[in-house]
Amino acid sequence: MPDSRRAFLTGGLVGAAGGIVTASAAGVLRRRAGGSGLLDGKGRRRVLWRLASSFPRTLDGIYGVAEVLSERVSAMSDGAFEIRCHQAGELVPAAQVMDAVQQGSAEIGQSAGYYYTGKNPSLAFDTCIPFGLTARQQTAWLEQAGGRELLRRVYADFGIRNYSCGNTGAQMGGWFREQVQSAADLKGLRMRIPGLGGKVMDRLGVSVQNLAAGDIYPALERGAIDATEWVGPYDDEKLGFYEIAKNYYYPGWWEPGPSLSFMVSQAAFDALPADYRAILEAGIAQAAATMMQRYDRENPRALRRLLDRGVKLRRFDDDVLRRAREASRALVDDEAAVDPAYRAIRDHWRDFAAESTAWLGKNELAYASFAWA
Repeated sequence: MPDSRRAFLTGGLVGAAGGIVTASAAGVLRRRAGGSGLLDGKGRRRVLWRLASSFPRTLDGIYGVAEVLSERVSAMSDGAFEIRCHQAGELVPAAQVMDAVQQGSAEIGQSAGYYYTGKNPSLAFDTCIPFGLTARQQTAWLEQAGGRELLRRVYADFGIRNYSCGNTGAQMGGWFREQVQSAADLKGLRMRIPGLGGKVMDRLGVSVQNLAAGDIYPALERGAIDATEWVGPYDDEKLGFYEIAKNYYYPGWWEPGPSLSFMVSQAAFDALPADYRAILEAGIAQAAATMMQRYDRENPRALRRLLDRGVKLRRFDDDVLRRAREASRALVDDEAAVDPAYRAIRDHWRDFAAESTAWLGKNELAYASFAWA
């Protein structure tokens, strides 16, 4: 791997010892979060939180949202409430962010609910379901239709209060060394893909791998995987997948509107003064709105650059989409058949999806089909 690529993928990560606060410092942080009475020069209570992210700093479309939150909270509290952001690997590995918040080693995490379906399969709904809701629909379900309240009950079992930290919009179908002309071509393929999308691919015969962002390029480079997905052109260009796999597929049917999450320690939240809670929630709302705005600005330009580099843009065949949709529905229904709590969330989600799609599938689809053709 070129030195420049290796440096980018590591994102300037420090070693585990260098990224972990000492026991003494951790105690100070907990005392501040718990309202010890420490004050700044203006008489405000000083609060210092640590944010652990599942993403590297170099992916500013996602990680940058955590920095927006930190900036807004600091500005609104005149610097008295501080959130220090740590990229993947500084405090904990990318896949252990929820554990860090649950165990109290970070007051807030930035991650994706579907990374933790092993803890509770219902957490998939916090991010997205294959062939599910668009970004607008997902946000509406979470924030206006009761989805957030349903998922708060799930997160409460882990001592966590969940919030949206933004949505990437419809993602791409990923990078493949060889063309995929039918569902039969998926059998035996080794692909990095997490969440329910990975489980659907498993049912279609794919050997599924779950790798953090910084591990994908090396695996693709040495031939350990044949294909990968991440987000879309802006991030994918930075991660350099086009250097190895030239076939870039769409749509990313497994993530039509994935919502990422801020996972807040309920104990740390409860310890905040009321005005700091309001500041935190206002900062989260502003940060969350930033993510899709950035991707909508940057993805078109990044795709144009990728095409100029010889990338072949390809649409998944309808055979692939049909088989994947059938497997996805079966997967969700199988889980609902054995888990009443999961089934309640699925049914609520489906009722909203049916009503929302009946509207958007007429008026907005009619416009888009004509205007964007």
